[in-house]
Amino acid sequence: MDYKERYEIHTPQKDDARSVYDADYAKIVHSASFRRLQGKTQILNLGDSDFYRTRLTHSLEVSQVAASIMRQLEEKYENHPVAQIFPEQSLLQAIGLAHDLGHPPFGHGGEVALNYCMRNNKNKGFEGNGHTLRILTKLEKFSSSAGANLSRRTLLGTLKYPVSYSTAENASKAPKLLKGLDTLKLIDREESKPPKCYLDTEKDIVSWLLRDVSDNDRKKFTSVKEEDGKHKKPLHKSLDCSIMDTADDIAYGVHDLEDAIALKLISEEMFREDVPDEKCPKFLDLLKERYKNEFGNNVYDEFVKKLFSDSSTRKRQIGRLVHNFITQVEIYEEDFDEPLLKYRARIHADHKNFLKALKDCVTKRVIKSANVQHLEFKGQRMVVSVFEVFCSEPKSFLPSDTLRFFEESKNDNRVICDYIAGMTDSFLLKTYDRLFSPRMGSVFDKL
Repeated sequence: MDYKERYEIHTPQKDDARSVYDADYAKIVHSASFRRLQGKTQILNLGDSDFYRTRLTHSLEVSQVAASIMRQLEEKYENHPVAQIFPEQSLLQAIGLAHDLGHPPFGHGGEVALNYCMRNNKNKGFEGNGHTLRILTKLEKFSSSAGANLSRRTLLGTLKYPVSYSTAENASKAPKLLKGLDTLKLIDREESKPPKCYLDTEKDIVSWLLRDVSDNDRKKFTSVKEEDGKHKKPLHKSLDCSIMDTADDIAYGVHDLEDAIALKLISEEMFREDVPDEKCPKFLDLLKERYKNEFGNNVYDEFVKKLFSDSSTRKRQIGRLVHNFITQVEIYEEDFDEPLLKYRARIHADHKNFLKALKDCVTKRVIKSANVQHLEFKGQRMVVSVFEVFCSEPKSFLPSDTLRFFEESKNDNRVICDYIAGMTDSFLLKTYDRLFSPRMGSVFDKL
């Protein structure tokens, strides 16, 4: 593959000393969609505290962790064939910063809501990771018709699921309303979850990304695993994407846990129940070996006490967790001809279950808690309500620029979906209040 090729022909300035990937990194940092991440939910709703992570700070951390993983791999695999294609730092950081650009307001709740709203569209559905590719290749304004017009390798690194919506979806799990209610119309949140995919609107881009790989590589790379009663599961990703995805897992499992502990959403008792010592034997062995004078005979007990101690002590344990997972990343091989598809990164099996236990603890105790679900539900309702109002009378409710795009698209509701997906949490809330709250809104509000 020509890794540095761009979809739209671009000639850099003669005095531009940057590499192709330096330029890609700059475009993402200076993009409107990246700035909006400061106003989007990571796990906890904005305004609940000024301490915890937003999508922006999470993306910065993923970018940094990915770069750290790369440094470890360069040292560990210095004489391995994969060393010839290791990504340069600006490329990997660009992918880390871009990986969550497509997430809508109110996190996965907003994603489910927009997937429901787009159920009858000609190119149906919405998925946050797929929307990231759409932003980078269609919606950003750095080129005339190719979005940010990033290089092939950078885009391939952001393609987390190389399978289209229409291929990945299970028709039996189509988005729908919840049955059995008398007075309310609520979406079935479980059935309305989208498949992991890219959107059908970007089939042309993915075809271009994989243009130069063999037919066998292309067929296998876009293959899926089928399970009864579920959407089909994509199986592959590129080397760069696998490094970013591993960094994302570490940031989610460790840093979001840190937020939850600091805000007292996870107690020491909860943690001991969800992450017992049998889930982390290798990590405990490492602590015992490296910090002999700090931990007594019961390393697990001492570690947990420190994790739930004062902020300074807790931070040291969080740093040790992150370092542990970064140093346990390894390269493995899949049966592909193209090197960028052949080599992948993953956390060693001895530590993978430990990270999974941390992630499951955050999911169970925070994300699935009634405290968070109430607010996620409310966010979903607002997303659906605003979407349906805009669709009812686009000329009356859409701002002028969005209305122009809508009319140019021949009244495709995908434009309305793009507009709402790009909103921050607070902007969606203000839009909802303007439309539905009697005492809110002014003719001088900026739309």
